[in-house]
Amino acid sequence: MRADVGRAEPDTEQDTKRDTGLSPDWEVATDDGGMWNVIIHNDDVTPIDYVMAVLRAVFHLSGADATRITLRAHLTGTAYVMTLPYEEAKYRVGQAPSLARSAGYPLTFSIEPET
Repeated sequence: MRADVGRAEPDTEQDTKRDTGLSPDWEVATDDGGMWNVIIHNDDVTPIDYVMAVLRAVFHLSGADATRITLRAHLTGTAYVMTLPYEEAKYRVGQAPSLARSAGYPLTFSIEPET
């Protein structure tokens, strides 16, 4: 390799505009989707111990929090798990039932906008 060959860099602002089509001071507008509440739904099949294990593994809850949430869902039908940004909530709510389904359980979660 030749030592006198460097990386190709644009020499002027005009070169940058031509290469990217944007000026160097452009900004990306994003819609983060806001914050969303994760809700767990009770079912009559999934064992309580398994629900607590999923809450700890997927949502990184302490044993006490996983127990409290599991019991609330068991007694009332649903329970609040946590509030997360939309994409993260969607990701974790996809992860948890996938684990449960692979073990043969119908564990269900949903998300709703934070109010």
